[in-house]
Amino acid sequence: MAPNLTLKSHTSWAHAWQRCLAVAPEAFRDDRVLNLWDAAWQADGRALPATSPVDGSPVAGPPRLDGATAHRAVRAGLDHHRAWRHVPLGERRARVAATLDALTEHRELLALLLVWEIGKPWRLAQADVDRAIDGVRWYVDGIEPMVEGRVPLDGPVSNIASWNYPMSVLVHAVLVQALAGNAVIAKAPTDGGVACLTLACALAAREGVPVTLVSGGGRELSEALVRAPEIGCVSFVGGRDTGAAVATAVADLGKRHILEQEGLNTWGIWNFTDWDALTAVVPKLFDYGKQRCTAYPRFVVQRESFDDFLAAYLPAVRTLKVGHPLAVARPDDPYPDLDFGPVINAAKAKELHDQVAEAIDRGAVPLHRGRPDDARFLPGQDTGAYVQPVTLLNPPPSSPLHHAEPFGPVDTIVLVDTEAELLAAMNASNGALVATLSTDDEETYARLAPQVRAFKVGHGRPRSRGDRDELFGGFGASWRGAFVGGELLVRAVTRGPAGERLPGNFPDHHLMP
Repeated sequence: MAPNLTLKSHTSWAHAWQRCLAVAPEAFRDDRVLNLWDAAWQADGRALPATSPVDGSPVAGPPRLDGATAHRAVRAGLDHHRAWRHVPLGERRARVAATLDALTEHRELLALLLVWEIGKPWRLAQADVDRAIDGVRWYVDGIEPMVEGRVPLDGPVSNIASWNYPMSVLVHAVLVQALAGNAVIAKAPTDGGVACLTLACALAAREGVPVTLVSGGGRELSEALVRAPEIGCVSFVGGRDTGAAVATAVADLGKRHILEQEGLNTWGIWNFTDWDALTAVVPKLFDYGKQRCTAYPRFVVQRESFDDFLAAYLPAVRTLKVGHPLAVARPDDPYPDLDFGPVINAAKAKELHDQVAEAIDRGAVPLHRGRPDDARFLPGQDTGAYVQPVTLLNPPPSSPLHHAEPFGPVDTIVLVDTEAELLAAMNASNGALVATLSTDDEETYARLAPQVRAFKVGHGRPRSRGDRDELFGGFGASWRGAFVGGELLVRAVTRGPAGERLPGNFPDHHLMP
């Protein structure tokens, strides 16, 4: 453990909270955040206790609404939608642009909230905020041709998103949906990010953007946020179990939907020799502890190249820097440069530890396990949510690590001998968002890549969700409904000519862009 570390000056949770009270007193109280619906901040809901994954200390919890209140919020959202859809595009652009200016002004506070609430290192927290701002500016600058001949939906867009990218996924989507002429409803994730989202929504609401922000459990709010007839579209980002229930509901109702679900993104190695390139990219794949929808937790490696793979992979994974995102040697030092901090909570950390232990008990071979003594922690801090990087060879088929995304810093490696085995292993989860194939031969890549069931397949480089004009979707069970990214995001939340078929995975058709 690194000795004599202290908290960077002016970065405590108490300091961040006081700044929130000063910036947006309408949305924050001394002891809680508020819900935003019917264009007013409401001191309703049952505020639950919450702790920071960084050190287990108390932070703001979500003020959970009951189902009846959520229905009232949705009905109010429809009223605002009916007014907003008639606001001229120039006015909508001006209000969204003003929101972006306000987010830019408070960029560092938004990032600091992300550090405390979901454990992002400073560099990645800032990147989350910046990607939201820069991405929406791209739409503000080019929205006219995207909405030409199109109209807003009949009701507001309901957004239910995971906790890992509150700004660059959720706030980004909300502002583009509003720019396209829709009122928007956002559900704060249960696991973290409520203060950051509250501040962002407060800044948007001040500029007249019709945003609703509510908190609550999925069971209590699903009838309102998914099934309510007032909802024009459901946008969901999360796991397959919850996503399947949402998919069933929207299919039954014939409702417009965008459902981004998890998949096991894989990196294949076949007839490959550029090992220096692989060594350089491995640490980047551990950004935010692989808690991202486009993380690569599985390597599928040609057996005869396994020794070369290990010689490239192990030195790289041993360089990873883990610890408290705000721990420094001196209070005025720069923020620490870490690859990742904690996972989202101690329960998730225990789940990952248990899955790793069970896989090893059933025959997986541990190739690398990071040492807690190498991490950067404050003296005596709670480290229950931290997981050191782990790499396992051949997890058994009975292990969740064999077929599902761990959503944490756990890599698994599967060895194969034929191209057919390579493709079968890369397609283990019935569809994924991204994949990569590293091979020296262009013809081999061109032949095999189309057989990988991922929306994006990189050649020797990682693929990401993308920004601005880059499209995004998923194959198989990793996606349901309309694809997004670039112009497709606007098309997904607007109506075009009669009989239009949107690119995406729908119950009655699959259409690639």
